[in-house]
Amino acid sequence: MTVAAPSPTMELHVKVNGESKTFTTSLNKSIFDVLRAEGYVDVKNGCLVGDCGSCAIMLDGRPILACCVMAPHCEGMEILTCAGLGRAGDLHPLQTAFLDHGAAQCGFCTPGILIAAKYLLDQNPKPTDDEIRAALAGNLCRCTGYVKIIDAVRDAAKKMNGKKKGVTKRAKR
Repeated sequence: MTVAAPSPTMELHVKVNGESKTFTTSLNKSIFDVLRAEGYVDVKNGCLVGDCGSCAIMLDGRPILACCVMAPHCEGMEILTCAGLGRAGDLHPLQTAFLDHGAAQCGFCTPGILIAAKYLLDQNPKPTDDEIRAALAGNLCRCTGYVKIIDAVRDAAKKMNGKKKGVTKRAKR
């Protein structure tokens, strides 16, 4: 019986949600594997083959599927997960709109959809419904039927156009 040699490791230096981090990881791990192992549970495991969008994160300002990018390729880069968009009491307009419109049913696909929507609104602050649909096409949702999600993105875009981009406090009900 032969035992496979362990995969070589490396120190990975990244910034995650604004904080500098150093992780030790095997060279054969995806950034999804590393983030989940480090407790970033908002990066979801939907398929691990790039079909569902649940693992979407921003890497240096561009959305990527974390399950499809090897960790060593992220050295020195900045990562934004859904948890980095805003905090309780200080939510990003997209997060507020998703709450207001009931756009997060089970919540499993929501982090990836929020990342895709943020990238869309960063690039196109006044998207049409067709542009919203196209931007979210790589994200699978089994609960909502997408209507509430599209409504929420449209509403967030309107609110963000009237304010400086960034976080906003959610009105108490």
